[in-house]
Amino acid sequence: MAKDLMRYDLMAQEALRGVVRQALLRAAMPQGLPGPHHFYITFRTRAPGVDLDPSLLEKYPDEMTIVLEHQFWDLEVTDTGFEVTLKFGGVPKYIKMPYSAVSRFHDPSVGFHLQFEPSLTASDETSEGDSAAKPGAKPAPADGEAGQVVSLDSFRKK
Repeated sequence: MAKDLMRYDLMAQEALRGVVRQALLRAAMPQGLPGPHHFYITFRTRAPGVDLDPSLLEKYPDEMTIVLEHQFWDLEVTDTGFEVTLKFGGVPKYIKMPYSAVSRFHDPSVGFHLQFEPSLTASDETSEGDSAAKPGAKPAPADGEAGQVVSLDSFRKK
């Protein structure tokens, strides 16, 4: 099999992050979330661009899940990320994150779930001739090996 120089895996991840953006745009409308819809959004707390209260960062040093349902304020959605205010222990806390920090998105009211690989920026990607592996990076399939195709059906509730 030929090497994927187009990086379809990255394009697919970026397109699916667009689904998260569209869902958040609907939640940010004056009428809020329709019906029983609500979102569980898991994100990497130390990802570049994340702005998180230090007390939350101390409690959740790697990953955190927030819920957008009835009580969230000041939801602002942009092309690159979103910001929102949520209450933790009755105290409002501001959170800002790029979509690249999101690792999971789930709307349990309809069983919709997306899971993302950590996003790579241009500076994170190795050049064609660079053989140094990144910590935690998955090795690319060797020539002749097929990459893994994951069906979205595996993320749907049965």
